[in-house]
Amino acid sequence: MQNTQMPLFTIERKTKASQVGMVVAIVLAIGAATMPWWAGSSWLREFNQIACYFIFASMWNLLAGYGGMVSIGQQAFLGFSGYLMIIMANSLGVNPFVAVPIAALMSAVIALPLSKLAFRLQGGYFAIGTWVIAEVFRLTFANISSIGGGSGMSLTALRGIPRATRESVTFWMTLAAVVATIGLTYWFLRSRQGLALLAIRDSETASESQGIDVKSTKLLVYVVAAFGAGLAGALYFLGNLRISPDAAFSVNWTAFAIFMIMIGGLGTIEGPILGAIIFWALNRYFADYGTWYLVGLGLLAIAVTVVFKQGLWGYIQQRYDIRLFPVQRRLILRK
Repeated sequence: MQNTQMPLFTIERKTKASQVGMVVAIVLAIGAATMPWWAGSSWLREFNQIACYFIFASMWNLLAGYGGMVSIGQQAFLGFSGYLMIIMANSLGVNPFVAVPIAALMSAVIALPLSKLAFRLQGGYFAIGTWVIAEVFRLTFANISSIGGGSGMSLTALRGIPRATRESVTFWMTLAAVVATIGLTYWFLRSRQGLALLAIRDSETASESQGIDVKSTKLLVYVVAAFGAGLAGALYFLGNLRISPDAAFSVNWTAFAIFMIMIGGLGTIEGPILGAIIFWALNRYFADYGTWYLVGLGLLAIAVTVVFKQGLWGYIQQRYDIRLFPVQRRLILRK
């Protein structure tokens, strides 16, 4: 006789909040796409800058928050991509907008040999090692006179393009990159490779015992994070129109990324989004205070991590069970 008894549990892969959030996100993205027709140039530039910080922070979160690989040198790929984009545009005649994805892809390529150096180190040594790699990049580019040396160089290939066109295309490319960063990160973390990454973060030894290829998974995430950092760098300096070693390879990129993630919530997709919004607001209204602004950021980060150990979104998620991007699969008891 056939057993028609209903299962006691169901597997939840999405929530009501995620469904509503998806609709809201689509509406916001469509609305944001119209900004070049009604927003001023200053707003387009601000969006470009904060969006690039968000993309960089999301990649750092993927690497450290989900993969357990704490790096303080991801700015190596950001600066490398920024320089490569400008060099291709100015010297090789490549369209600057076309040069952006090419430069990001080359950042992923160069991450392959660099990973062999970085992965020899573990824990804190890995973090310091990545910072040393970034410093080597900075010193190398600062000593190449053909690209401006320590003073840097300007993106001159855009001179023949009208300002309105340049700013609009840059904005749309940046907006597309933000949407792709969120969507692809969500898709990746829900895939088998994403589940393997979470297992590796918790215990590499246990993961290997379950048949997970730890080295390949970590390499994949490292390369993906390098591509994302490179994309952020190319887009940032496309909008900024100028690059220098100190700006491109500054450790402030990682410091600000860590701030956004610790404020928003480490190991969540929503965390960098919330952290980026808070960082943008603080930067817009308090950046003129100079050193005191940086001190304020540090004190705020300490206060939030003391009161909300999982970040603001981590607290909201735990307190109200709101998951806009449910990565985990949950067993729900049928009533």
